[in-house]
Amino acid sequence: MSRIVLSVRDVGKCYPVYSSSAARFARWFGARVAPVSEFWAVRNVSFEVAPGQAVALIGQNGAGKSTLLKLIAGTVRASEGAVMVAGQVSAILELGLGFNPEFTGRANVRLAGGMLGMSSRQIEDRLHEIEDFAEIGEFFDQPLRVYSSGMQARLAFALATAIRPDLLIVDEVLSVGDSYFQHKSFDRIRQFKEEGASILFVSHGMAEVRSICDRVALIDKGRVLRMGEPDAVIDHYNALIAAKENEKLTLEQRRLRDGWLHSRSGTGDAQLASLTLLDAATLAPVKAARTGQRLQLRAEIVCQAALPSLVIGFMLRDRLGHVVWGTNTWHTGQVIRRVAAGTAWTIDLEFPCALGPGSYAFTVALHETDSHLSANYEWQDNALVFDVINADHPQFIGSAWIDAKVSIASADGKRHAAGEVMHE
Repeated sequence: MSRIVLSVRDVGKCYPVYSSSAARFARWFGARVAPVSEFWAVRNVSFEVAPGQAVALIGQNGAGKSTLLKLIAGTVRASEGAVMVAGQVSAILELGLGFNPEFTGRANVRLAGGMLGMSSRQIEDRLHEIEDFAEIGEFFDQPLRVYSSGMQARLAFALATAIRPDLLIVDEVLSVGDSYFQHKSFDRIRQFKEEGASILFVSHGMAEVRSICDRVALIDKGRVLRMGEPDAVIDHYNALIAAKENEKLTLEQRRLRDGWLHSRSGTGDAQLASLTLLDAATLAPVKAARTGQRLQLRAEIVCQAALPSLVIGFMLRDRLGHVVWGTNTWHTGQVIRRVAAGTAWTIDLEFPCALGPGSYAFTVALHETDSHLSANYEWQDNALVFDVINADHPQFIGSAWIDAKVSIASADGKRHAAGEVMHE
């Protein structure tokens, strides 16, 4: 059995609430002043992280995610329970944490690097690499107070990942950076994971969570509401957000034979009765689509209650959970208004199969306005799974098929078509 890098056992953090600032101040000096109440930011949290595992903490603002990371990093002391870490830890928790705003970026690297446990020799050996990765140019030798939040994030991440730790902890600090640096940072996180480092991070970017994480913990009101595979927990999280707006909402999940997770949530006021993939020309059912084939997705909708409006949304994902494409009838200007109870609707979505070989799934959402967060009648994640094969086109890689043509011309101006044998 592999060793455990991080073990969290029944951890909790309580903040006492006093009747006044004077009472709190007196307590600091040993006076026996009882708090009027207690606030548990985190309680009864337990989980483990093995080498090479990536775990994300997701949840709404105020759920306790950042407090839990601080408990694990050791910057906040737990009120109960225990946190055990084996190996070196590197944490990026808040912008500017450990930095002096009057020091230059270079001086802050030397200062904060020592606080991270790096020796002076290690810092000097990696100083140029840190400067290159941060890509802040001349600002590296200017005071931190003139940095933007994105520049601070670049410097903090470059320093924290200069040496591969056994456990890398990242809060949402990367969300303030530009998309280029976010992509670059997540590439480094993936590299660390492949090399055996454990990753623990907070993120609202579900695409990154799906692509990087082995497990996800859903935090709500300071407790782990659910922990498991990314697709199951993320769908639960989406349903939880929608449920905040409607107490009638329910959630059902089941694992399909091919590994896809089918999730169904909503009030049930409108329901997806059937979803079928057809050949657009013959209307014959399609199980395995061909690259370039014209397809038609047919959704049969039944309305159980009178609705002010009905919007139908479609989303296409690949096997890794990446969104390939999506839209809804709010954006296409086809909202159905004043829907009577008992009515049924047929929605046809015709599209070219501009996809690479692989497995794909359609998600269907029925809601009132532009998003399912306002009134979620029904959300079926991975409602229809299908395969795509390439039978008619030259071999290519990727999830998207582009109708590209290659043309080659020799020095004498003669052009060579595809499939033609060329000689010098």
